Amino acid sequence: MVSTEAARMAVGVLGNIISLFLFLSPVPTFVQIWKKGSVEHYSPVPYLAALVNCLVWTLYGMPMVHPHSTLVLTINSSGTTIELTYIVLFFIFSNRKMRLGVLLGLLVELIFTGVLTTLVLTLTHSHKERSLIVGIICILFNVMMYASPLVVMKLVLTTRSVEYMPFSLSFISFVNGLIWSTYGLIQFDPFVLAPNVVGTMFGLAQLILYATFYTSTKRQIAERKDKAGQVDLLELVVDGEDTKKVGSAS
Repeated sequence: MVSTEAARMAVGVLGNIISLFLFLSPVPTFVQIWKKGSVEHYSPVPYLAALVNCLVWTLYGMPMVHPHSTLVLTINSSGTTIELTYIVLFFIFSNRKMRLGVLLGLLVELIFTGVLTTLVLTLTHSHKERSLIVGIICILFNVMMYASPLVVMKLVLTTRSVEYMPFSLSFISFVNGLIWSTYGLIQFDPFVLAPNVVGTMFGLAQLILYATFYTSTKRQIAERKDKAGQVDLLELVVDGEDTKKVGSAS
């Protein structure tokens, strides 16, 4: 019979793998941004929210705060590096106004994490106290990370298009929440369980939106391509007529 600890380890490893896919799922989006040289209508909010979430969970997983949380530490330290990369790319390919917002958000998050780490490690002296304080903060930021796509979900409802809400990110968010909810249940950890139950619900809501507006999105994209083709054809005709007129005049 599989022990509780072994089951928790197996689910935690699976959670690390799924979370890594979650962190890497925006890569196609950033490849597109790189090619176009612009972030267009994409929002930096999900990536800033993911970064501060990874920072506080990295603190939670440290042995001096919450022992035996190596799997929490490994995935969130990796996530911190990945999210920082996204934010740098967002900064490069956004306009001046958005760059200022991204930079300000990043500075606030780094200062907050530094102050929190200093206070927790100097003013509290037991794992229980440190786990409680950092765990509560982790819940808040984890919920913020999962809720950050609400900005994009509002755009989806307004435009009736999921063009700027990548399916891969929505799907992996749902699976990630489900896996880590299981991890938090095996050896009851309310700080892991609570936010991931919320994350599962938000992920499911995004998938429902995607299914609802997938057809209308395809139609809107097709209509834009048709209009663009008609404009190109019109320009070609006009250029041809102008050329004929010049030839006749000479």
